[in-house]
Amino acid sequence: MSKKVVIVSSSLRKNSNSEALAMAFADGAKAAGHEVEQISLRGKEIKFCQGCLACQKTMQCVLNDEANGIVEKMGQADVLVFATPVYYYGMSGQLKTLLDRANPLFPADYRFREVYLLVTAAEDEAETVTGTRIGVQGWVDCFARAKLKETIFCGGVTGTGEIVGNAALEKARQAGMQV
Repeated sequence: MSKKVVIVSSSLRKNSNSEALAMAFADGAKAAGHEVEQISLRGKEIKFCQGCLACQKTMQCVLNDEANGIVEKMGQADVLVFATPVYYYGMSGQLKTLLDRANPLFPADYRFREVYLLVTAAEDEAETVTGTRIGVQGWVDCFARAKLKETIFCGGVTGTGEIVGNAALEKARQAGMQV
């Protein structure tokens, strides 16, 4: 059965390593016959959540920017994929800001059940991704019908394109095929 997959790439660097992981996942999901939409946060205007909680009643954010359309697409997805570089042992600020702004999904009848996390970092120790995984897991835990299905980590990549040829790309492609 075909699923709707929404992939959010949060690196602001064009052709980034985390974006390459996102593209590999997308390629796998498309090859498996799924509908895939890739969204890059690069160049998007996304304001910080004000914590007013109006969205809990209206299921719409009071702030008028590009986050609203992205959040709507997230809620209509069967599968969510977040790609992020690690900054200071956590997810990118852009991804964190978007997840905060996804608060209107909490009371909504969201469709997503599976969430994947694709992560790259300059450091390659397994614990490098712990803070990022915990942050995304905390968001996923707020959605009773969803689970963090898999985290794919590629460490030891800093400069643009350093991920080329890395086994993590094939792992991301295979994960996309298994959605």
